[in-house]
Amino acid sequence: MSYFHTGLVAPLDKNNVDTDQIIPKQFLTSTSRDGFDKALFYDWRYLESGDPDPNFVLNYPQYQGASVLLSRDNFGCGSSREHAPWALKQYGFSVIIAESFADIFFNNCANNQMLAITLSGEQLDALFALAQGDTPLHIEVDLQNQQLLSPAFAPIAFEVRADIKERLLSGLDFIGVTEQFNPQIEAFEQQLQAERPWQ
Repeated sequence: MSYFHTGLVAPLDKNNVDTDQIIPKQFLTSTSRDGFDKALFYDWRYLESGDPDPNFVLNYPQYQGASVLLSRDNFGCGSSREHAPWALKQYGFSVIIAESFADIFFNNCANNQMLAITLSGEQLDALFALAQGDTPLHIEVDLQNQQLLSPAFAPIAFEVRADIKERLLSGLDFIGVTEQFNPQIEAFEQQLQAERPWQ
């Protein structure tokens, strides 16, 4: 499978979106990974009454069902909480495109089967213009060939680390990758036990 995802783009035109905004601290008390989608961008998505804020982009009718999030510089900065990518993933996002990402957030995305793509400011400007236009913007992510594809624009190449690319295409997280070596691990343990029976 060469592609990773195809979906509708939602434009969140903000710099420095931090993990406190992605998932506010009051929602971090659960011991389960489930239910964080309702708290995603809580302070932006909802009014004090608890009703959806009609002025927040993810509440616009044309972006309902979006699974590709477009943002700006330094996305995912702030604390290292893994709840942030959990919330984004549970909401329905599989791809985040921004100018840059905080390192820990970037790695947490990859381990939760989300692809974080960095593009230049000029490329983002063009995508924002399309996503904010009258026609919904859908993007196909060809991960094998590292391209973003759409009838609305020429193919856009993007970089991705080889280990992240392999894990996303295979559907494995860090634990899944390690489990691929279970036969070798078990053989080593058996050999070690034979050599050191007193342990």
